[in-house]
Amino acid sequence: MKTIAVLAVAIALSNVPMGAQEKKPVPKDSVRVSIPGCTKGYVFTAAPRTADEPGSIDIAAGTHLRMNGPKKLMAEIKTHEGSRIEITGLMKKGEYGPEGISLGGGLRIAPGPAPGGGGSMPPTGSGSQIPIDVEGWRQIPGGCPSR
Repeated sequence: MKTIAVLAVAIALSNVPMGAQEKKPVPKDSVRVSIPGCTKGYVFTAAPRTADEPGSIDIAAGTHLRMNGPKKLMAEIKTHEGSRIEITGLMKKGEYGPEGISLGGGLRIAPGPAPGGGGSMPPTGSGSQIPIDVEGWRQIPGGCPSR
């Protein structure tokens, strides 16, 4: 009888998916990225990449990303404000690349806002933030600059 109970528990546990091993499939119009940087609220600021924490995409240091994710995950990240972290998540292809034409030396010429906006709604301030659907994070060495 004891052997049957142990066997039943073992079978039940083997059918439970392991959360850390399974990742959501990446949609065709998106890419999974890892980016080092710092957070303030729901805004993630990309940090300069280093040889030991290179990240997975070429995103300019200082780029602001708007983090979206489950409340529990966002609360965990919020407790580490002021510490350097690396977030992993999904971004739409083409949204993370710099706009405009590179002149070299870190200079770019990019299009400005359309003249005479035409809308009755005021700017929201999040227009320059690229969205990222955060799937996970990890703390990395280093600190964040204070404001």
